[in-house]
Amino acid sequence: MLERPNLLVICGKNKRRSRTAEYLFKNDNRFNIRSAGLSPKSDHKLSENDLGWADLVLVMETDHRSKIKKIYRHIDLPDILVLNIPDDYAYLDDELITILESKINDILRLSYNL
Repeated sequence: MLERPNLLVICGKNKRRSRTAEYLFKNDNRFNIRSAGLSPKSDHKLSENDLGWADLVLVMETDHRSKIKKIYRHIDLPDILVLNIPDDYAYLDDELITILESKINDILRLSYNL
């Protein structure tokens, strides 16, 4: 098992969903977290370096996983799991926080026994 796995959380523009996840878990000692977006308008656009750093990638929508696999098919990608969280929430929305905490904690428990 990895000492502290690196989780990369991705959404469309890295403005609401993935940034909320990074903010929520940035001080969590169980793992390291970064966020990125797929759009050129993203606050932090996904790069090969991000994918190389990540042990596990969490995307908000199935379409995000498909785009990553298509754009970065030339590199060995980490596992990519889909959270199925629609782009219906503002940054730090209470319901979004509840959903992210539940889903990410479940994944950590199942994937890393954390």
